[in-house]
Amino acid sequence: MRLVIAGQKRFGRDVLDMVVARGWDVAAVFCPGGEDKLRIGALNRGLAVQEARALTAAMMPPGVDLIVAAHCHTYLSAKTRARAELGALGYHPSLLPRHRGRSAIEWALRFGEAVTGGSVFWLNDVVDGGPVAAQDFCPIRPGDDARELWARELAPMGLRLFGQVFAELERGIVRAVPQDTALATWEPALDGVPPLWRPDVPQIGTSRWQVVPERFTEAV
Repeated sequence: MRLVIAGQKRFGRDVLDMVVARGWDVAAVFCPGGEDKLRIGALNRGLAVQEARALTAAMMPPGVDLIVAAHCHTYLSAKTRARAELGALGYHPSLLPRHRGRSAIEWALRFGEAVTGGSVFWLNDVVDGGPVAAQDFCPIRPGDDARELWARELAPMGLRLFGQVFAELERGIVRAVPQDTALATWEPALDGVPPLWRPDVPQIGTSRWQVVPERFTEAV
């Protein structure tokens, strides 16, 4: 499997370590500059590193099977996703379709919910709206804040779910269960959270892949 990783911080670095351990070929890593943990991990491995905002269709390496978005704050347009054979796979810290948006953990806490979860999903033109590849849930404990909940439950869950989906891909299984839009909620980003960076104008037209439950098929 040849892939591009787009992300940041410890979670991005842990996903990088995971795919390298699986023997996958990392064509490029798109991440913030400076002392970002994903950037340092990629440079230490001698990988090609690009600025996070440079991830456009024109900057995609050739022959990529998959884009993995691991704590990625860049919107991946249809043009960019189409440069990868299978598209782009991301992780969102909520039980999609509930709590779409940049501040999903904080809103689950504000609503006083007792349970939340995480979802690995296929990115499409709807932010956090693509079909789900894997999902799990976890309790919210009294007194939890967003940082504690992420570190204790949601980050390890994301790694575990990515590992589950990666293992399925290696067996030729591409699971893609559409979200129930009737149950979808969207909450705005809280103060201080920057908006998604959108480097490409979304492509007009149909994708070469169409999603059906449990698999991808190439459009006729």
